[in-house]
Amino acid sequence: MRIYHRYLGFFLAGIMAVYAISGIVMIFRDTTLFMKDTTVTQVLPENTTLENLGQALRIRRFSVEKVEGNVAYFKEGTYDTSTRTAVYTKSELPFVLEKITSMHKATSSRPLFFLNIFFGLSLLFFVISAFWMFMPSTSVFKKGLYFSLAGLVLALIVIFV
Repeated sequence: MRIYHRYLGFFLAGIMAVYAISGIVMIFRDTTLFMKDTTVTQVLPENTTLENLGQALRIRRFSVEKVEGNVAYFKEGTYDTSTRTAVYTKSELPFVLEKITSMHKATSSRPLFFLNIFFGLSLLFFVISAFWMFMPSTSVFKKGLYFSLAGLVLALIVIFV
């Protein structure tokens, strides 16, 4: 068990680092901490109205703040109704961070979802195999059980509080 635990740990060290980094980045997804701003100029279809402008631009929680003449102002930029041109600022993660957070949020519709399942099962193996690392009669094993119990209690507190 120790050998499997060791070599699977070495094998998955890189992907565990990626998941750790992407998990930290995802905690701050409601801020602009890791974001970079890009100015976008987009000509929209003729049937675009102020009511469906947010949907056409794919901006969540969109609202027009004011309209002056042919120009509608919103938090991210402006939309000229006469030329149907929207100019707005889009905040995005840098390419590498976007890719690793996208992998972290994978669903069954993604082509490589089975890698996420393999990684999850590997982590579950680490949890279970940790209890076979030491003989049950040793003090290290007994202390490990106390730490495991404390970790379980902390997990339950975090989940239910």
